[in-house]
Amino acid sequence: TGSFRGFSPCRPGAKEESVAQRKHPLADKLDRDALLKMYRQLVLIRRFEERSAQQYSLQKIAGFCHLYIGQEAVAVGVEAAMRPDDYLVTAYREHGQILARGTPSGPVMAELFGKATGVAKGKGGSMHLYDVSRHMYGGWGIVGAQIPLALGMAYSSKYREDGRVTVCLFGEAAVNQGAFHEALNMAAIWKVPAVFICENNRYGMGTPISVSSAVTEVYKRAAAYDIPGEPCDGMDTLDTMEVVKRAVDRARAGEGPTLIEARTYRFRGHSMSDPAVYRTREEVERERKNDPIPKLAKYIKSRKLATDEDFEKIAEDVENEVAEAIKFADESPWPDPSELYTDVYVDPIWPEKVNA
Repeated sequence: TGSFRGFSPCRPGAKEESVAQRKHPLADKLDRDALLKMYRQLVLIRRFEERSAQQYSLQKIAGFCHLYIGQEAVAVGVEAAMRPDDYLVTAYREHGQILARGTPSGPVMAELFGKATGVAKGKGGSMHLYDVSRHMYGGWGIVGAQIPLALGMAYSSKYREDGRVTVCLFGEAAVNQGAFHEALNMAAIWKVPAVFICENNRYGMGTPISVSSAVTEVYKRAAAYDIPGEPCDGMDTLDTMEVVKRAVDRARAGEGPTLIEARTYRFRGHSMSDPAVYRTREEVERERKNDPIPKLAKYIKSRKLATDEDFEKIAEDVENEVAEAIKFADESPWPDPSELYTDVYVDPIWPEKVNA
């Protein structure tokens, strides 16, 4: 499938450019604390996923487990472009998104373990992470199912005039689902405050996008709905932040939705059970040279805002945090069997709670 090169944003007046040529005017205004926070989020997601793989091998995590290793820049860049009260809904490769939203790693790991202290009481597992207090609405296991939900969430914000934006993430395999077309069509008609982000990691399970899609540059599909479409370098935290921030600001200003294609790459298989024999070792090693973590570190050092010792301290802190998360999950109780009968139906007073 090759690397992504020489594409042009699908927006009015855009000049053809490669992602590598882009500047970072917004990032250049960020201070040390903001940039180191983003760097720490990248490292936390990476280490959390590495240790999750280890715990899966030890049979502490059961069921499906889709790791986010390699795609961290998308979650962190998107979060940096959002407000804390904006809505986020995503697919099943979502460990990175919920950690970037600020959910403590302990309850997230506990959910992977199926424990009662997990973010979904141990009933959701890896694919269904939820944190309503931080406006993180999943984690959805059906490909593309979250896209119409995001449409409804964004429509509710427009109806209530609450100033919030809904950001929806999905993989490139979801853009061939009818739900994608129907939701974007209605989102464009209603001009809802939404940003639809395709995390294009090139492989729907083991199928390359060149085999499954006639249009492989996903952002170009925006033209079918008369909305802006733009790609970003999903291996670059700052470029992702810049592109998503423009779309979020546009949505919040009442100008409607945007389709973004975050071009990224997962370093591991589709799930823990995937041997990834459909791609060569040389391809993976080549893409690993585009790792988003050292890339952001290099930028921070170029501005003389941190030293190697600062990065080492962050790595040490993250290592301790993830170790504590595993300990917390391991020592947490299993859900009581009575939990089978809770959360089955929506609480009838839920709307009043939301509007309170």
